[in-house]
Amino acid sequence: MKLKLKIWRQNDNKSKGSFKNYQVDNVNEHMSFLEMLDVLNEDLTHKGDEPIAFSHDCREGICGSCAMVINGHPHGPEHGTATCQLHMRKFKDGQAVTIEPLRAKAFPVLKDLVVDRSAFDRVQQAGGYITVSTGSAPEANLTPVPKAVADEAFLAAQCIGCGACVAACKNASAMLFVAAKVSHLSLMPQGDAERAERVRKMVKAMDDEGFGNCTNTGACEAECPKEISISHIARMNREFLSATAISEH
Repeated sequence: MKLKLKIWRQNDNKSKGSFKNYQVDNVNEHMSFLEMLDVLNEDLTHKGDEPIAFSHDCREGICGSCAMVINGHPHGPEHGTATCQLHMRKFKDGQAVTIEPLRAKAFPVLKDLVVDRSAFDRVQQAGGYITVSTGSAPEANLTPVPKAVADEAFLAAQCIGCGACVAACKNASAMLFVAAKVSHLSLMPQGDAERAERVRKMVKAMDDEGFGNCTNTGACEAECPKEISISHIARMNREFLSATAISEH
C-alpha cells in the first residue's frame, strides 16, 4: 500500500508551521498508524532529513499521548479508537491523508505533531484527588456501592486525557475531560468529602487555562476514543451549581 501524506511541520511554538508532502511506500494493512509513521521516519532518517516528531508511549490506547488529527478527525476515522490502535486497513491504496496536531489555544504546539497538554494536568491537580487515608487496600465489600453507580464511575474513569474532545469542539472546550474526572470521583463514596470543593476548583482551573465554553454540540462525545458520554457534563453542571449554592451560604 502507498499513501500520500500531508503532515504539519513546525520547529517550535514560536515558529510558523506549514504542511509538507510525503509519500510512504510498502505500508502493510496490519500496521498501526504510528507504525506507519515509524516507517516514514526511518526513510527520512536514511535520507538525512529530520523525522516527524509525534507523541506516543503505551501504544495500547491507555496513555492518550498519541492524539493527533487525521483527515479532520482526532485519532482518525475509526470510532472509539486511539491513534495507536488505528490500523492501516482503514485506508485505501494511494489515499491522501492529512495529519496535524490538536488545535487549541491551551495546547500550544511544541514540535510538529507534539502539543503541550500540561493544561490538563493542572486542571486535574486542582481537584482530582481524595484526602482519604489509603493505607493498605481495603476490603471491597466494606464500602457498598450500587452496581449501576460503580459502572457509571468506571465509564467516566476510562478517560485517558488525550485532548480529542478539545480538538473536536469548535470552542476548544475541555468540559468532557473535566466532567469525566468530576463524575468519576463524585460518584464514589471515597470522593464525596471534597465533591463541592473539587468541582469549583477544577472548573476555575479549566477557565484559567483558556479552554472555551461548551455549547453542547456533541462533537466531543463523537470523537472520544473511550466514548465518554456528554451526560457527564450535565452531571458536572449540577455539581457545580450545587457547590456554588453551598459556598454562597
